[in-house]
Amino acid sequence: MKYVNAKSIFPKELLREIQKYANGKMVYIPILKGAQKKWGEVSGSKDFLDYRNKEIRQQFLIGVTIDQLSNQYFLSHDSIKKIVYSKK
Repeated sequence: MKYVNAKSIFPKELLREIQKYANGKMVYIPILKGAQKKWGEVSGSKDFLDYRNKEIRQQFLIGVTIDQLSNQYFLSHDSIKKIVYSKK
């Protein structure tokens, strides 16, 4: 989260009103409902894991064993099983 000076974003009248309640204090303003990003959307983690899991499924379909995939991707045997047998 990035710090922003209230003087640079709020109109003077609104800033004066906010100062009545929180003069000199740091205030967190939450994101509006429905505007939140889902896990991994900002960092790209979700896309990376989706791509990796797709690769794992494709390799499994052409005959690479669960043990081989586990070693290749540094994941547990159970994690690989969950990926290859999921309905995604």
